[in-house]
Amino acid sequence: MIIDEAVYQLYPEVKVIRNNNAAFDADGNEVTVDWDAAQALADSKAYQELRANAYPSIQEQLDMQYWDSVNGTTTWKDAIEAVKTEHPKP
Repeated sequence: MIIDEAVYQLYPEVKVIRNNNAAFDADGNEVTVDWDAAQALADSKAYQELRANAYPSIQEQLDMQYWDSVNGTTTWKDAIEAVKTEHPKP
Protein backbone atom coordinates (compact mmCIF):
# COMPACT_ATOMS: atom_id res chain seq x y z
CA MET A 1 0.00 0.00 0.00
CA ILE A 2 1.36 3.37 -0.92
CA ILE A 3 0.88 6.34 1.36
CA ASP A 4 -1.80 7.90 -0.88
CA GLU A 5 -3.94 4.78 -0.51
CA ALA A 6 -3.48 4.93 3.25
CA VAL A 7 -4.60 8.57 3.31
CA TYR A 8 -7.72 7.74 1.27
CA GLN A 9 -8.48 4.89 3.65
CA LEU A 10 -7.96 6.97 6.80
CA TYR A 11 -9.65 10.11 5.43
CA PRO A 12 -12.55 9.20 3.10
CA GLU A 13 -13.29 12.89 2.56
CA VAL A 14 -9.94 13.37 0.81
CA LYS A 15 -10.35 13.45 -2.97
CA VAL A 16 -7.00 14.90 -4.12
CA ILE A 17 -3.45 14.61 -2.80
CA ARG A 18 -0.74 16.91 -4.11
CA ASN A 19 2.97 16.24 -3.70
CA ASN A 20 2.34 13.78 -0.83
CA ASN A 21 2.02 16.72 1.56
CA ALA A 22 -1.35 18.34 0.94
CA ALA A 23 -4.77 16.72 0.83
CA PHE A 24 -8.03 18.29 -0.30
CA ASP A 25 -11.72 17.43 -0.16
CA ALA A 26 -14.17 17.63 -3.08
CA ASP A 27 -14.66 21.37 -2.51
CA GLY A 28 -10.94 22.10 -2.62
CA ASN A 29 -10.62 22.62 1.12
CA GLU A 30 -7.40 21.37 2.66
CA VAL A 31 -7.83 18.38 4.97
CA THR A 32 -5.47 18.05 7.91
CA VAL A 33 -3.76 14.68 7.57
CA ASP A 34 -1.60 12.86 10.08
CA TRP A 35 1.07 11.84 7.57
CA ASP A 36 2.91 9.73 10.14
CA ALA A 37 -0.24 7.69 10.79
CA ALA A 38 -0.77 7.28 7.04
CA GLN A 39 2.82 6.11 6.60
CA ALA A 40 2.44 3.70 9.51
CA LEU A 41 -0.68 2.21 7.92
CA ALA A 42 1.06 1.91 4.54
CA ASP A 43 4.05 0.22 6.18
CA SER A 44 1.84 -2.18 8.11
CA LYS A 45 0.14 -3.29 4.88
CA ALA A 46 3.29 -3.54 2.74
CA TYR A 47 4.16 -7.01 3.99
CA GLN A 48 0.81 -8.31 2.73
CA GLU A 49 1.60 -7.32 -0.85
CA LEU A 50 5.10 -8.77 -0.61
CA ARG A 51 3.73 -12.05 0.72
CA ALA A 52 0.98 -12.26 -1.87
CA ASN A 53 3.55 -11.92 -4.65
CA ALA A 54 5.96 -14.41 -3.04
CA TYR A 55 3.54 -17.28 -2.37
CA PRO A 56 3.42 -20.11 -4.91
CA SER A 57 0.25 -20.16 -7.01
CA ILE A 58 -2.79 -21.94 -5.58
CA GLN A 59 -2.33 -24.70 -8.15
CA GLU A 60 1.27 -25.21 -7.04
CA GLN A 61 0.25 -25.20 -3.38
CA LEU A 62 -2.45 -27.80 -3.97
CA ASP A 63 0.03 -29.98 -5.84
CA MET A 64 2.51 -29.64 -2.95
CA GLN A 65 -0.21 -30.60 -0.46
CA TYR A 66 -1.20 -33.65 -2.50
CA TRP A 67 2.37 -34.91 -2.79
CA ASP A 68 3.03 -34.15 0.87
CA SER A 69 0.08 -36.37 1.80
CA VAL A 70 1.30 -39.13 -0.52
CA ASN A 71 4.97 -38.94 0.48
CA GLY A 72 4.68 -37.86 4.12
CA THR A 73 6.73 -34.72 3.37
CA THR A 74 6.32 -31.08 4.43
CA THR A 75 7.10 -29.29 1.16
CA TRP A 76 4.01 -27.08 1.28
CA LYS A 77 4.45 -26.15 4.94
CA ASP A 78 8.12 -25.36 4.33
CA ALA A 79 7.32 -23.18 1.31
CA ILE A 80 4.69 -21.17 3.19
CA GLU A 81 6.92 -20.80 6.24
CA ALA A 82 9.76 -19.52 4.05
CA VAL A 83 7.53 -16.75 2.66
CA LYS A 84 6.28 -15.81 6.12
CA THR A 85 9.85 -15.70 7.42
CA GLU A 86 11.05 -13.62 4.48
CA HIS A 87 8.16 -11.13 4.85
CA PRO A 88 7.15 -11.03 8.56
CA LYS A 89 4.24 -9.07 9.95
CA PRO A 90 5.41 -5.75 11.37
